[in-house]
Amino acid sequence: MMFPLDPKTVERLARIVVDQGGPYERTGREVEALLRNAGWVDPPDYDGSSKVSWLVDALTERENARTDIERFLCRLCDPIEYVDGKTGADDVRRSINEVLEPERLEVSYVGGRPVVGELGSNGTAKIVLHVEDVEQRLRKLIREEKLVQMLVSRVRESQFAEASGSYLLALFGIGSFVEGLLYSVLTGRYPELVREGFTGRNGKIRAHHAGLELLLDTAHDRGLVQLDAKDFMRPVREFRNYIHPRRQFETDFTPDADTVAMCWPPVQALLNDLDKLVVSEGADEVTV
Repeated sequence: MMFPLDPKTVERLARIVVDQGGPYERTGREVEALLRNAGWVDPPDYDGSSKVSWLVDALTERENARTDIERFLCRLCDPIEYVDGKTGADDVRRSINEVLEPERLEVSYVGGRPVVGELGSNGTAKIVLHVEDVEQRLRKLIREEKLVQMLVSRVRESQFAEASGSYLLALFGIGSFVEGLLYSVLTGRYPELVREGFTGRNGKIRAHHAGLELLLDTAHDRGLVQLDAKDFMRPVREFRNYIHPRRQFETDFTPDADTVAMCWPPVQALLNDLDKLVVSEGADEVTV
């Protein structure tokens, strides 16, 4: 990926957003709302100037904030943004992808949610988590630097395993990362979970015994992740269970590159949901 985006790409994206005289034309306030609804922290206020120029300036100011640019692209292609839903979102997504193609990027739908992927040599999009980006995002969610570094290491090691063809180890690493991330975020925000335990189907379960399924259920029940993100995580949870050799033997499970590739989009969706915690907490601080 060419990052930051080329200035010409940014200008073309801005023109698609504004869509002057087109079926999806936005007012200045609607362009401002697009950035806010994309999850930008402290988005700029529209000042009444040319909408295209204003948006170009807003995007350029955050050209090195990869997460913000990806959130913007995803929101722009989100069916919830359009009166006619998926139809409108698909129209816009096609135009967006034409502009992004020289950057080797593409917005696609995985589990019904827009995600940004990097185009490979075969023309298919692959979701890539960049370690530096993950590290910055985790620091906003988790206070303990040691925990952040441990989780970042899980991502890095999973990618190394994937690149070397050790696909089963990559799956274990991805599942371990998700489990550690959810445990850290949940216990950090709700200390009573450590004292009183998690509520499972059969009663209370001590925090250090909480498995990935219970962590996902709790995160959804507490409003930290959306239902589709939780359901989207099912393959990661199931593949994580193959850490037990007997289960792998009984099912004759042999993962390959495609198996691992299908697990990264759910991780990205989960991170996107958790990112919204930072945005909402920032808004609360401004309100107080």
